Amino acid sequence: MAKATVNISLPPTMREQIKEIVSTEGYGNTSEFFRELVREYLKKQQEKKFEAMVLEAIESNDYSPVTPQDFVDMRKELEEYIKSKQKNSLNYENS
Repeated sequence: MAKATVNISLPPTMREQIKEIVSTEGYGNTSEFFRELVREYLKKQQEKKFEAMVLEAIESNDYSPVTPQDFVDMRKELEEYIKSKQKNSLNYENS
């Protein structure tokens, strides 16, 4: 996967702290550390968005109970999604 480069400026003390974290907490390099920070931030943002959507649905009474068939349907959709991702991954690796 192609990656873009992002440059940031940090105070020297913060840079030293990051170097220490990278060396002691199992990160291969500084980029891995920052990628993990971004992943965690994006995950939190998605969780906040989901929570807001759930609260909005509850407050507006715009929801319906989940049935056993809903779980069957969700499982089928998830299995199809995973298969398509695996297929796409194999196509990408072979190209």
